[in-house]
This record gives sequence, structure tokens and C-alpha cells, in this order.
Amino acid sequence: MSENNHSDDINWGPATGVGSMPGGDAREAARTVTGSFEDFVHLPELPARGPGADMVGRTLGLLVEVYARVEPSGWRVGDRPGRDTRRSHAWLREDLDALEEYTQGYSGVLKVQAVGPWTLAAALELRGGEAALGDAGACRDLAASLAEGLRGHLADVRRRVPGARVVLQLDEPSLTAVLRGRVRTASGYRTHRAVDRQVVEGALRDVLAAHDGPAVVHSCAPDVPFALLRRAGAAAVSFDFGLLTERDDEAIGEAVEGGTTLFAGVVPSTDAALSDPAGSVMGVRMLWRRLGLNPGSLADSLVITPTCGLAGASPAYARRALAHCVKAAKSLADNPE
Repeated sequence: MSENNHSDDINWGPATGVGSMPGGDAREAARTVTGSFEDFVHLPELPARGPGADMVGRTLGLLVEVYARVEPSGWRVGDRPGRDTRRSHAWLREDLDALEEYTQGYSGVLKVQAVGPWTLAAALELRGGEAALGDAGACRDLAASLAEGLRGHLADVRRRVPGARVVLQLDEPSLTAVLRGRVRTASGYRTHRAVDRQVVEGALRDVLAAHDGPAVVHSCAPDVPFALLRRAGAAAVSFDFGLLTERDDEAIGEAVEGGTTLFAGVVPSTDAALSDPAGSVMGVRMLWRRLGLNPGSLADSLVITPTCGLAGASPAYARRALAHCVKAAKSLADNPE
């Protein structure tokens, strides 16, 4: 296990959000998140505002001495900070100001999200138009720049909300595709070669080490590499529970027994009819029984979340979904059997 896996010394809250929220009003999003969760809030992301507020653009704005601009094909490396970088900084500042306003005196857990090095390398184009993923040196530079940028960002968050226990979440939806050689080249006809697992693990470890505290890696794709993420130093793994198959059982059992916390995405992230809270966590109870794990450990080993970010939901549904996560977690704690 990596040394910065701090899951033992944190009391995670029972439920939280993944990251993105609908709409473009930072104060409204901060009010919703802080009003929904007593002890595990997160910094909302509002991609509907446009480039720079999106997951990738927001993280590119954190990079040190690496700049990017929006092209018709997506984000591309640039020579200097331009309008898109300034816009990214402005959106993030607005989000942090709103969060600071609604977390006066807050002393629970506070999660901030950034795109991880491999999803970033798959999304960012080099000057020639190909993804950074195809260039090992560019991948290394990107990971180093991200680690440095995160150190500054996390220090700013701690200054603004001094009573909170700050948790870093790296979003890695492309991780499985990177490991399996499924990321398409610019032409769309070929794919980039699979990246060696040890190289993937090493870069993740370096970026996670930028945070002196517990970190979560989130992926809403199938086949989450639980063991690799644990070795890289993730104290928790966040995933879409509905995408699990019995093939994942062994890795999940090992993760729980090794003290890794599971962020189980069980509440739909786009508008849907919500079942009763106990029904939402029925699959989790069944998994625990199948693995022969102690039901009493359920509440300690799990944080309940939506299946993914809520950017595609209506504002009313997003509020309902977050409240439902809290109720589902309570149902699990009150009745683990």
C-alpha cells in the first residue's frame, strides 16, 4: 500500500456528490451542496457555463507552465495563457468564493475534484493535433505540472475553509481505455497503444502525493482497476455501482478488507424516478452477502453517491438526488442486514 493512503485516519461522511452540478449559478450550487450534506461537502463544478468550466478545461487551468486553448476539436496546448485560461481561472475563483461563503465555520470533510493525469493526457491535444497520450515525455510533463498546480489549489482551499478536512478526488473516466489501448487517435482510424500499467500507476502515485491527506479516484467507466488504484495510494475508489460485474467481486473484497473506502454510485445522475432509499442500496447489501463480508462494516466501508456527476440533471432532480444519497446511506447504517 502507498504511504499516502490515509483512509484509516479519516471519518468519511455517509454520502456526498461526485462533482458536477446543473446550471451556471455558483452560489446556488454551493448552497445546494452545503445544504444537502452535513459533514461531507464538495466543491461544485458547473460545466454548463462553457469551456473552462468543463471538467478538462477547469483542470487545465490549474496546470503550472502548461497552457491550453480551445480548438474546434477540443483543448490543445498553447504557448501562453490566453482567454481560455483566464476564463478557467475566473470560473474556479467564482466557485471557491461561493463555497467559502457557504462553509463559514464548517469542520467536516471537503472534497475537491480534478481530472487525473491519464484522462487529461487522453483529452489534451499537442500542437500537431494528436493527444498527449501518444507522447511519453508529454505525459510525464503533464503529470508533474498537474501535481504542482494541485498543491497550490489545495493550499488555497485550506486557506478559505480552514476548519475542513480536505480530500482530493482525481477523475479518471478514461483510465480503463488508456490501460487497454482504446483511446482513438485524431484520425479516428487507429488507437493509441496501451500504456504500461506500472507507468500508469507511477504517474497516479506522483499526482496523489501532491495532497497531504486522503485521496479518492473516481471512474464512471466499467472495469475500474481497483487494485492498481489502491497501490497508487488512493484511500477510496468512486465508481458507478451499476457497472460492476461479478468479475469485480474479488478486487472489491480485497479493497474492503485492505481498508479502502468504496464510494458507491447508486443514485441515477440524470432525471429518473427514485426508488425508496432502502431499494437504492439493495445491490450493495447483496454484494456484501455474496462476498461474505460483515454487514456491520457496511456503513464504515461505504460512502453513497450519485452514479456520476449531475451536470445533465435538472436542478430540482439534482437536489432530490443528493438528498436521496443521504437517506440511502442512513438506511444502510440503520439496517445493514
